[in-house]
Amino acid sequence: MSKTLAGALLGAVLAFAGLTYGFGGFVLVALLMLLGAVAGHFLSRSDLEVSDVLDAVRKSSSSR
Repeated sequence: MSKTLAGALLGAVLAFAGLTYGFGGFVLVALLMLLGAVAGHFLSRSDLEVSDVLDAVRKSSSSR
């Protein structure tokens, strides 16, 4: 996916959120997108595997 297409899709999602839910919805969607981007960045840079995290959560919840 090119950066232009990604930017256009991001703009479309934010515009839809703004039109549908007003300014508060726009800000909430923008913050959640930022949170997702930061989490994705750290997951791509680390040796942490999502499957390992899910296994740890499953083991933790089954021991209760």
